[in-house]
Amino acid sequence: MRRFASGFVTGTLAAAAVVTGVVMSVKKKVIDPIEEKESKVDENRKKAQRKRIAR
Repeated sequence: MRRFASGFVTGTLAAAAVVTGVVMSVKKKVIDPIEEKESKVDENRKKAQRKRIAR
């Protein structure tokens, strides 16, 4: 029974590590570029508003 428990705990920790790795890679490859693009668009929008007011 002890070997089963240690194997179960090891397997659970390994599965949790895999899930964490997948989540982190999806965040880095998908979510971060979208957020960067949105921030650039907002920055350009602010610059355009300043140019309109300055004229």
